[in-house]
Amino acid sequence: MNGTALVMVLIAAVVHAGWNLAAKRVSSGGARFVWLYYTVSAVGMLPVVVVALAVEPERPQWTWLGAALVTAVLHVVYGTVLQRGYQVGDLSIVYPLARGTGPLLSVLAAVLVLHEHPGVLGLVGAFLVVAGVLVISLGGSGADAGARRAGVFYGVLTGATIAAYTLWDAHSVTTLGVPPLVYFGGGALGQSVLLAPTVVRGRTALRRLWREHRREVLIVGLASPVAYLLVLYALQIAPVSLVAPARELSIVLGGIAAWLVLGERNAVRRLAGSLVVLAGIAAIAVA
Repeated sequence: MNGTALVMVLIAAVVHAGWNLAAKRVSSGGARFVWLYYTVSAVGMLPVVVVALAVEPERPQWTWLGAALVTAVLHVVYGTVLQRGYQVGDLSIVYPLARGTGPLLSVLAAVLVLHEHPGVLGLVGAFLVVAGVLVISLGGSGADAGARRAGVFYGVLTGATIAAYTLWDAHSVTTLGVPPLVYFGGGALGQSVLLAPTVVRGRTALRRLWREHRREVLIVGLASPVAYLLVLYALQIAPVSLVAPARELSIVLGGIAAWLVLGERNAVRRLAGSLVVLAGIAAIAVA
């Protein structure tokens, strides 16, 4: 892989794991927390979008607005489900399952819907992802088992939303030809607008959340676009078959953070499962 691209992807993996750790710390924020960091992202991206539109040789199209609206809806679902997962489950369960389910679903869709044949390596990768998920989700009893099942459910559901918006994003920036910066910035603005009605009635709680978790809001709101854009630019100079597995190093980093920073139980076993999921994603990417 190109050295510059590798550095970009590795930084993106660290940043991505970092903002998810910050999101996990706001366990009771819910949709209000999601709206706050989406709004921070929208404000941060606004000048970037203005410049991108000014230098873009092609005139803006109505299809750009529609594409941004669809990705905004999908990201609102993603952010809300992810935050709910962090409220009821451990980071070392929700995060690797969310990141690992997307590639697995892509393979299943290719086989069952598109009638594609991913080959032996792709099937081995899918098997490894499933095996890693089982390692992560096994163990525990009583109340711990209930929290574990909830974490597994929301982790997989988050992964499904990731698969959905990834497919739409690829369609938007390739088939529809939407400039990536304009697309991402428009989506960020749409996310903030769509979630606003759900939080406007709880202004007191919103102000308290901002006062108590301002640092986490800013970390997630500013770091998530940075991680996304780093990967976007890496894809312009390196093949996706190398970028995709490298960026998922964040799965392992998230497991380490859950173990060392949050002190979650069974984190060593879950970290081992995360390594298996990462190996599966790498196999799928190069299949």
